[in-house]
Amino acid sequence: MASAASRPRTTESGSERRPLPLPVRLLAMLCAFTFMVAFAVVLARLTLQPSPASEALTHSNLQPGSSLKAYLDQPELRDAVKQIGGNILLGIPFGVLVPVVAPRTRGILRVLLLTAIVMLLVEFAQGALVTGRAFDIDDVILNTTGALIGYLLLGRRLSRAVHARRPRPGRAAEKPPAEKKPSAGKA
Repeated sequence: MASAASRPRTTESGSERRPLPLPVRLLAMLCAFTFMVAFAVVLARLTLQPSPASEALTHSNLQPGSSLKAYLDQPELRDAVKQIGGNILLGIPFGVLVPVVAPRTRGILRVLLLTAIVMLLVEFAQGALVTGRAFDIDDVILNTTGALIGYLLLGRRLSRAVHARRPRPGRAAEKPPAEKKPSAGKA
């Protein structure tokens, strides 16, 4: 039997996966880029808008889990869901769009690393530049979790559809697998 490395990648139906035509790929990347820019604007408006009324209530959190515990200890479950769910939802577009916009970021670790870096920068900006906002490591963790969810649910498939790798010449035409020899000791 041929090794997995020597066989061309195939779809579930058994047909070989081909890259999309260049105009379709460019259109998909343009749409993804447009959505990414729109998302960046929404992210900036949600996270970098000053909140002078809450200036006395804000404090930085460098201890993972501290804010999560505070969210879950709130009397209203709705508030905890809003905080935790909102931060997870903010990360989902990264997991979906980044591998489509930048094919070199394909792969779960690359998407998570890029998301964590971007969200760390957003949190640093919040803590240093925005009145009434503070750095919170739990927000970075939740945003990165959202990116993981987005990547696993849609980003990986979308990226593979837009950026399918071309089969390498000569890979499928490698030498055939060696036949098994019958064992001499058994009849």
